[in-house]
Amino acid sequence: MSKEKLASLRESGYDFDIQEIFSRAWQMYLKEPLQSSAFVMFIISLQLLAFLYLKDFAVLQGVFLAPPLYSGFYLVANKISLKKRVVYPDFFKGFNFYIPVFAIWLIGQILTAFGLVLFVVPGIYLAVAYSFSVLMAIFGGFDFWTALEESRKLITVRWLKFFLFTLVIVVINVLGLLTFGLGLLVSVPVTFYATYIVFEDLTKEIFAE
Repeated sequence: MSKEKLASLRESGYDFDIQEIFSRAWQMYLKEPLQSSAFVMFIISLQLLAFLYLKDFAVLQGVFLAPPLYSGFYLVANKISLKKRVVYPDFFKGFNFYIPVFAIWLIGQILTAFGLVLFVVPGIYLAVAYSFSVLMAIFGGFDFWTALEESRKLITVRWLKFFLFTLVIVVINVLGLLTFGLGLLVSVPVTFYATYIVFEDLTKEIFAE
């Protein structure tokens, strides 16, 4: 049923205001600023420790732990949106969806990298088009391949708009990195919350159950 509703959404079309989305993402961050930033600090600390003491396995840390960790922002965003109380362990609940989330990140990145190596443009297209794939798996209950495909098909409807949206995300995080990395404590959760907000706006009726 969800796939049919997504198809109907694609046919009817949609739009969103990038500035409004980031404004709302900032307001969402302000509801849980300390916990959101503390979780980013935890992720960065984990990556630094892996680099310093487990150099040979640092890449594996990124491959196996980053997907469920970063997915935690989506689950927290959902709780904030539903006006539910957020506790720090909520950020780790991406591990409850470990298999599909890990598969999406791994296969999605492989396909994107393959596209970049071959012709560049297909890689850029997929990098943007897969932006909703983890959300599709978590909130839509799809398997990893269906999540990737449903994300790709939905975003393709307004791909250029999502490309601009992704550029804004990149710029915000680059600016965060340039402030000796301290800005990432804010930019990372804000950009994840922004992605969630767009997804929720488009699919809240579809995945209401």
